[in-house]
Amino acid sequence: MSGWWKMVDVVMVHVEGSPERRLPASGPFAAAARAFGAIPPPALVLLGVVSVQVGAAVAKQLFTLAGPAGTVTLRLVLAAAVLLVVWRPSFRVDRRTLLVVAGYGVVLGAMNLTFYQAIERIPLGAAVTIEFLGPLAVAVLGSRRWLDGLWALLAAAGVLLLTRADGGLELTGVLFALAAAACWAGYILLAAALGSRTSDGKGLALAMVFGSALALPFGIADAGAALLDPVVLIAGAAVALLSSVVPYSLELEALRRIPPRVFGILMSLEPAVAALAGLVVLHEALRPAQWVAVCCVVLASVGATRGV
Repeated sequence: MSGWWKMVDVVMVHVEGSPERRLPASGPFAAAARAFGAIPPPALVLLGVVSVQVGAAVAKQLFTLAGPAGTVTLRLVLAAAVLLVVWRPSFRVDRRTLLVVAGYGVVLGAMNLTFYQAIERIPLGAAVTIEFLGPLAVAVLGSRRWLDGLWALLAAAGVLLLTRADGGLELTGVLFALAAAACWAGYILLAAALGSRTSDGKGLALAMVFGSALALPFGIADAGAALLDPVVLIAGAAVALLSSVVPYSLELEALRRIPPRVFGILMSLEPAVAALAGLVVLHEALRPAQWVAVCCVVLASVGATRGV
């Protein structure tokens, strides 16, 4: 198996770029996943995708109270707190492991920060579509099939159409989405190293601390005392629930019952689901040409994934 689908070993699922919803396929979250045993696996994956993108849409609505950096900080800090309580990792690790954990956490934090800056400026569906270039690039570059070069060209054409159609998108937002894509690619590559050096969710819990530390200064500068407002805290908890807890449980159960290749193909629908979530929750309507662009990236991802 090549490319970003190697991440199935640590339950790599994304994109809202989304960030901390990757956990091993065992441990405390597995018990919650078993409650969904009667639901067909494809439905579980799709429900997880919908939950993540609705969570991103809710997070964007929180920007008026806490700003994008403040919202990211709430999400990462709350996730770190939960993971530390659940996994209780030891902070005594060797130097190389610490470097891997720290690098993973920093990339995770940067991915969240840049993605949330992107969706503040451009529609959610557009941002997720551009961000999806990160895992797609890892999959294509890790493949020896000539056909994957054509899928890469299709994805590039889709993103070019997306950014230029009907007046285009704000350049700053596009650049932030591209930065999030680069972070996502780095996140995928570092995850393999993290999985080889840590067990269960302990490494992820430690990495989340580093990601939270990276985001915290930006969050304080962006939101200040608003981070302690009860309404903001409740909304932040809702974002964490929709973007992390629910997808963890759904995707863990699905991965037990379907091949990683099928899982990857279903995950390729994320850009389209993000566009729909943006339309329904945020009333962000993409132009017809932009919908064509989203479909190009989805098809490219499905094509690249089929041969994994």
